[in-house]
Amino acid sequence: VAAAALIAAQCPGGEPVTTAYGPKKPLPPLPAGLRPLAVRALDRLTAKNAEPLDLWADAGADQEWLAGIAALRAVLAAAPGE
Repeated sequence: VAAAALIAAQCPGGEPVTTAYGPKKPLPPLPAGLRPLAVRALDRLTAKNAEPLDLWADAGADQEWLAGIAALRAVLAAAPGE
């Protein structure tokens, strides 16, 4: 998810990564070819019976987590790839 967020941050409409855990210096431009890979990774994390989804559901925060994943996915899917 973190890698997808860093890729999405460089896409049109992407949100900048503003967490203390993020990179301290700006990243170089990432290859556009990473965007479809990031979408596939997010899809695997949200698939039925995916462990991360189960863990967020156990914590009662699955809908909020899914909304964040959906927002990342939408930015990545809308951005042109190579």
